[in-house]
Amino acid sequence: MKDKIEQIQGSIIQHGKFNDRIYLMKLDRNDYPEIVEKLESIAKENNYSKIFAKIPEDSKQEFLNRNYEIEASIPNFFADGTKALFLGKFIDPARKNITDKKRVEEVIEVAQSKNTLDSPPKLRAEFSYEILDKSSASEIADIYKKVFDTYPFPIHNPEYIKKTMDENFIYFGIQEQDKLVGISSSEMDEEEKNVEMTDFAVLPEYRGNSFAVFLLQKMEEKMKAKGINTFFTIARAVSFGMNATFAKMGYHYSGTLVKNTNISGNIESMNIWYKSSEEIIK
Repeated sequence: MKDKIEQIQGSIIQHGKFNDRIYLMKLDRNDYPEIVEKLESIAKENNYSKIFAKIPEDSKQEFLNRNYEIEASIPNFFADGTKALFLGKFIDPARKNITDKKRVEEVIEVAQSKNTLDSPPKLRAEFSYEILDKSSASEIADIYKKVFDTYPFPIHNPEYIKKTMDENFIYFGIQEQDKLVGISSSEMDEEEKNVEMTDFAVLPEYRGNSFAVFLLQKMEEKMKAKGINTFFTIARAVSFGMNATFAKMGYHYSGTLVKNTNISGNIESMNIWYKSSEEIIK
């Protein structure tokens, strides 16, 4: 069973045993500092091993007073120019241990060694690109089932895909004739002018075609046209391909979220990469 998303006063959290954590997805500044105590109560009641929070920098002190650690940050994340902090509190000390630390460090090193692309990538003639609508929801969900054994949100469910399309997601796809072979999505916060570039998946037999880089470039174009200022991703820390994709597109590494997300069958560490709309390849 997937973790549930709930609203606490004006703030939004996700929590449950699937990721074994609370994720403060969006903090309403009016809820601070009282929400810090509420998060601790929910974590204690459910015996979660981590609390993860994405917050404006000006709301950090009470979190830091309660032993949260800054795992990553993104400048100019909010519409007023405030920096975002990604905080972690490790209720169970064992959750703080990165068992694959050497590989995580190697992935970052390899990604940062990549040269930024001078021009946008192109698709081969047999492939086509489009923004996807609800008629593709089942096919989108099927690709996610094939690519990810587990995922922190219920993207294996076509109804969830349709619901997100009605809210703040845009899905992007690459097709071979009428077959969908690669996808991604943009989760927008249009009020705060930031977007998470996420949910990249390419069928195994189509990998090696630079689809992720192509999709990311198309996503950036669309998001900039919608007035979004800051782009970011939360990428699997052990994935050479996805981290290299963002590095090649000029994104900046800003930190690792330790044992943060249930993805591909395990609770894994995740890397934060970000970029401003002014840095888009023309």
